[in-house]
Amino acid sequence: MISRCEYLSIDLMKKKQLRSKAEKFAKNMLRDAEGGHDWNHIERVLENAKMILKKEKANKHIVLLGILLHDIADPKFQGGDESKGIKISSAFLEEIGVDKTTRKQVMEIVKGISYKGGHNEVKEKSLELQIAQDADRLDAIGAIGIARAFNYGGFSGRKIFDPDQKPRDYKDVKEYRLSDSSTINHFYEKLLKLKDALNTKTAKKMAKNRHEFMVSYLQQFYDEVNGNA
Repeated sequence: MISRCEYLSIDLMKKKQLRSKAEKFAKNMLRDAEGGHDWNHIERVLENAKMILKKEKANKHIVLLGILLHDIADPKFQGGDESKGIKISSAFLEEIGVDKTTRKQVMEIVKGISYKGGHNEVKEKSLELQIAQDADRLDAIGAIGIARAFNYGGFSGRKIFDPDQKPRDYKDVKEYRLSDSSTINHFYEKLLKLKDALNTKTAKKMAKNRHEFMVSYLQQFYDEVNGNA
């Protein structure tokens, strides 16, 4: 008869093996990804999540699996198709033998992690989704967030700044996805809003310096635009 300790050890080993398979799958899927949504992004989000998990007691396995799979078919690179990543992730989890309950919890993360312009937020979030969201959103602010914003702006052909183009609110996800707003506008349309869109106390503390860095950056940017620096 297997003891409880032996059972827990076997279970832990199995979970690590499943995450290892998910890691290999995600690396392959993201091999040609845009620089702000590539495997390096996944690694940073995983590290953010591990920091949050030290304080917030949630199911680590669910959180990490969800993060590993959350960007394998980002809708912004799929013509706005919200279903592709969900279908691919679900099929992959079933293929590698992830049980139905775990698949359901992981898919909640894959479906709900994205900001989507603040639209279609999941109202009843599991703690695991909250942590995954926070970890992902932390990578969208601060020095890294600034780098990612300008990288994506260049990738998609957006202007850096247009003084005649004002930040705006979007009526729905589709309008948000189709926007050609400048990268500087993106700070006001998303990045500066993320601090207040975080779920956990731990993430909110982590976000403070990152948010302030973006505010300082924008001030410096405008000073240089106006010849004051």
